[in-house]
Amino acid sequence: MKQLFFSIALLFSLMVFSQTSDELFSKGNNLYQNGKYSEAIEMYSSIEKQGLISDDLFFNLGNCYYKLNKVAPSIYYYEKALKINPIHEDASFNLAFAKRMTIDVIQDLPQTFLQRFSSTVIQKLPFDTWAIIAILASFLASILFLLYHFSYSSKKKLFYFNTSIFALFVLLITTFFAFQNYDTVQKNRTAIIFVDKVEIKNAPSTSSEAVFELHEGTKVVILDELDLWKKIKIADGKIGWIYADDLKEI
Repeated sequence: MKQLFFSIALLFSLMVFSQTSDELFSKGNNLYQNGKYSEAIEMYSSIEKQGLISDDLFFNLGNCYYKLNKVAPSIYYYEKALKINPIHEDASFNLAFAKRMTIDVIQDLPQTFLQRFSSTVIQKLPFDTWAIIAILASFLASILFLLYHFSYSSKKKLFYFNTSIFALFVLLITTFFAFQNYDTVQKNRTAIIFVDKVEIKNAPSTSSEAVFELHEGTKVVILDELDLWKKIKIADGKIGWIYADDLKEI
């Protein structure tokens, strides 16, 4: 009886919690439409603090910061929206505009065929989406195989056999994509520079030599960390150390 009461109470609290976040999101949207971007940020941020994140929430936060001409936060939230939903077209479009406000002009290193394939195909969908497709393909393959097994018509048998093989192929490919995507997400920790200008050091200490400079809004890859320092890499291959408080991990 206690377990039933606890389950009902938990369900009720979740419903209230969700309804409250929807109200805050709606209020944030109204504030944004009325040009009150700072107030809208407060509404959206309160939802984020509750842990109810979504690509649309981060997209709206990015829009608010963009309207306030705040480079780093706008890019940061557009990137977070795309991390959840890589095919969010509006976030990709607005991110391109936000990047025009940055100072650093960094040329990307040439990509191999496999790297291009990963970025244009495998990374186009989140790893959990690939996993869902793989599960659906496994169910479809099982059903088609059963239909093949119990069918008496030779034409139907051939059709069910071929389609089950195709479903199995889709299962294997999407499973591979899911694992590759997950591995890439885990290894490629990215961050945005959140200070106007910062010197990147050749070692994790304030007395070490500066090797290059970066400015607000630049995206970096985190390679390692030591105490209060992080080792980073930029798109052109340069590597150095930065004070951890000078950037924010996506």
